[in-house]
Amino acid sequence: MKDIKNRILLAEDDENLGSLLQEYLQAKNYEADWVTNGEKAFRYFEQFHYDLCLLDVMMPVKDGFTLASEIRMVNRDIPIIFLTAKSMKEDVLEGFSLGADDYLTKPFSMEELLFRIEAILRRTKGARSGETNVWKIGSFTFDANKQKLRGTGTEQKLTTKESELLILLCNNINKVLERNFTLKAIWIDDNYFNARSMDVYITKLRKYLKADPNVQIINVHGKGYKLVVDET
Repeated sequence: MKDIKNRILLAEDDENLGSLLQEYLQAKNYEADWVTNGEKAFRYFEQFHYDLCLLDVMMPVKDGFTLASEIRMVNRDIPIIFLTAKSMKEDVLEGFSLGADDYLTKPFSMEELLFRIEAILRRTKGARSGETNVWKIGSFTFDANKQKLRGTGTEQKLTTKESELLILLCNNINKVLERNFTLKAIWIDDNYFNARSMDVYITKLRKYLKADPNVQIINVHGKGYKLVVDET
């Protein structure tokens, strides 16, 4: 029997997408309650404990923004991710002004959504419990919560993007990290300019790690990157 990781409130009025998301989350060992309007979603929120909310913006009875406002009155800290077909700047700004942790525009990949859910829960639960997400990378120690990379007598403060990229690499040590997945997971869009930006961040991470010859970030032609750590 699988252990339930976290419970998610899913409010989505599109029955095809809602059913698909619920099945996917359950397959990934999440408990997901799916409702099709904002009013019912709030009743569920009052009745049960949730670790994260996935809210569609355009819903009948009560829209996602109104629902988020009511949820925030009850719980200021619960993570909220908005799902919407809209991509106008004003909608994005409104979502974040209500305290959204993230915002995904349809259509999106299930893998991207899962990465964002896990990243948010890892950050929020770690902050609440005082736990740290720490990786050992050769002679380096990477503290994801504090966004710090420590070496022998050195300490490098990382930017958020550098940390997010290094987390993905650490979760796939000695495995290929696909380029397009990484772009969509961190930069949302895999366009040319974002791809160039990611190359710059990879170069920066290589510079930070170069002091240990047993640690390398290599290019895998046509696929992506691999964080190689020689532990022999």
